[in-house]
Amino acid sequence: MFYSIGEVAKMFNVNPSLIRFWEGEFDCIKPFKNKKGTRYFTLEDIETFRTIFYLVKQCGYTLQGAKEKLTLNKTQVEKNTYIYNSLSKIKQFLLDIKSDL
Repeated sequence: MFYSIGEVAKMFNVNPSLIRFWEGEFDCIKPFKNKKGTRYFTLEDIETFRTIFYLVKQCGYTLQGAKEKLTLNKTQVEKNTYIYNSLSKIKQFLLDIKSDL
């Protein structure tokens, strides 16, 4: 299954230009491009983007710092990203319940 750059941008609430920029900065983001140059992202690309997003936007790393962190300990960063996203969903669920009371 492939996702367009607009769909990925909507998932993360960012502009498509940020996705194109990070694609150039991080070698691990490699979307499929058709003859017209339209980008199509896989779930693996989206998970990689999610990890970079976590490092840069949630943890405050610079792009260079995020690259180094991914190089040194990608597995641990992916685990932390998964935990953060899971806890964020639980928090939102609880806030929704609270607002319904």
